[in-house]
Amino acid sequence: MEMDSLPNGNSATASPATTAAPNAAPSSKLTQLTESLKLEHQFLRVPFEHYKKTIRANHRAVEKEVSSVVSGVAEAADSDMSKDEAVQHLTSLVSRLQGLKRKLEEGGRTENLQAQRCRARLDHLESADAENLSEWSNMRLKRILVDYMLRMSYYETGTKLAESSNMLDLVDIDVFQEAKKVIDALQNRDVAPALAWCADNRSRLKKTKSKLEFQLRLQDFIELVRDESFLRAIVYARKYLAPWAATHMNDFQRVISTLAFKSATECAPYKILFEPKQWDSLVDLFKQEFCKLYGMTLEPLLNIYLQAGLSALKTPNCSEYDCPKEDPLSQESFRKLAVPLPCSKQHHSKLVCYITKELMDTENPPQVLPNGYVYSTKALEEMAKKNNGKITCPRTGLVCNSSELVKAYIS
Repeated sequence: MEMDSLPNGNSATASPATTAAPNAAPSSKLTQLTESLKLEHQFLRVPFEHYKKTIRANHRAVEKEVSSVVSGVAEAADSDMSKDEAVQHLTSLVSRLQGLKRKLEEGGRTENLQAQRCRARLDHLESADAENLSEWSNMRLKRILVDYMLRMSYYETGTKLAESSNMLDLVDIDVFQEAKKVIDALQNRDVAPALAWCADNRSRLKKTKSKLEFQLRLQDFIELVRDESFLRAIVYARKYLAPWAATHMNDFQRVISTLAFKSATECAPYKILFEPKQWDSLVDLFKQEFCKLYGMTLEPLLNIYLQAGLSALKTPNCSEYDCPKEDPLSQESFRKLAVPLPCSKQHHSKLVCYITKELMDTENPPQVLPNGYVYSTKALEEMAKKNNGKITCPRTGLVCNSSELVKAYIS
């Protein structure tokens, strides 16, 4: 088979197309990116759970209204109504269906917004690559800060940061606003919003064997006893507490006994039930159940990330006085975060010079002063040159000669 000839008489030879391969991203950046994406479970889980909750709520509303309308039609068919009464009855049913239609339209818009939020978060994760890792990490830091602000009840500040960073779809402001209403009510000693929240999520709470609703009912009963509304308290207990007796008999018996002891009792097991801190316990319990329901971590993400870093820095010698100023553990707030953390495992000793903040190793060995303090050779040589061979300990003020130094060895 002959090859086509080129104008200059040379035959054409097949040569592979050479395309410039893009610069491969450093493997360290790719590894860092991969590890970062593994930590984004909550980022996707929360909007998805919120989306499912909205769908379930809309479905329940439809079932309830349609069932009521069908029952109304059946009732009209079976009863001996006059024509005018039947028309009036059917007109009211049509009005209910029109109201249901409006609710469905509103619910549909809400579902679309939440689906859009899920899509935006998936797109955000897909946009992460080694080239824009710095920008993407900066956005993640802002998300973590907003999460912390919302958990700490700084709602306005968190919202402003999210708006200014154009990341409203990447944070869960509306979810935390839902929790805020319940928390504010509990802090004002009102259990109604919390009970309504339990009713909306009863099936999910039942699966996790939550005690939140029972504890809310107990507190509601205690408030009736505190107000000396004993008859109302008894009726309340029969209606709302008795169904829980089989699974929470001890708590049930103890709270019922307050009818005899009353709020002024000095008997410790019953006195504690009337203390204001019971409301704080309810707030904490609600936060736990709320986070569990939406797949959130109980601790703010900021704390978790900080603790991950502090666990690599913490050693048995970390204290306010032993840590250099550059060490985060020299700060009280960081030491508090590090209290429950284990000490990092160090296979080899690492000494950092107090003066230069540089690592002391075989190239820059440590030297021991007569007072026992250790500094790097580099730092002491520079000090000796400036002071005619004299070395002054920056911690104690001791002055000595270079000949008095003793070389130390790192094991």
